[in-house]
Amino acid sequence: MFVAAALVFAAATPVFALPTGAADAGAPRDPLAPLNRVLFGFNAKVLDPFIVRPLVRSYRAVTPAVLRKGLRNALGNLREPATTANALLQGRPAVAAKATGRFLINSTVGMVGLFDVAGRSGMTREPADFGQTLGRWGVGEGPYIYVPVIGPTTLRDGVGGLVDHASDPVSLATGGLDTDFATARSVIRGVEARSEADALLTSVMTDSTDPYATVRGAYLQNRAAVVAAARGEAEDLPEFDEPPPEELN
Repeated sequence: MFVAAALVFAAATPVFALPTGAADAGAPRDPLAPLNRVLFGFNAKVLDPFIVRPLVRSYRAVTPAVLRKGLRNALGNLREPATTANALLQGRPAVAAKATGRFLINSTVGMVGLFDVAGRSGMTREPADFGQTLGRWGVGEGPYIYVPVIGPTTLRDGVGGLVDHASDPVSLATGGLDTDFATARSVIRGVEARSEADALLTSVMTDSTDPYATVRGAYLQNRAAVVAAARGEAEDLPEFDEPPPEELN
């Protein structure tokens, strides 16, 4: 409901529209660019500076760094069962075994995941999600979509995210998606993710010649690298600064 209201409000308010330039002309994966730019502008000029950023910075101010790190570790640990499931769907048993091992070690020795004991032992986290799974088996990414508050995605990754959310093993094992635990987990994950990206996003918004194209280019390249990894292919992760050259021509 909130996203739908944002769509209607932003689309009807020209002041939030960002200029469509050459960066969009070279981006065939973004057929919704005019609407996406409006939504991006609405998020950048209203939602983020007046709601999201103050909340995130207040959270950082009152929460000790060591506690935030522990929360990040615990939240990451709760994602390991979903990683196991997706890795198996992708035909990567080694990744599934590592995710399972990480979950067992960190849930016990790591005090319910507050400490990444497995990572310190060399078992680094290798996340897997259903959007990546779809890409692994040849499903195209579909159009790029920018959703206020949530951020950049594609049709494939958006559907994948919904499937991951609805089928999350931890949520299902702890009473479902409508419990206080599930809600708190989602909220904290969102705040933590925005908190981690705060400095980077601020830099992009102030230093980039086209922040929208920068975010889009980095997201699409990152997801292409994630899918390539699931296929056993090597692909360099992008630098999150300026749009790739082909988007500027």
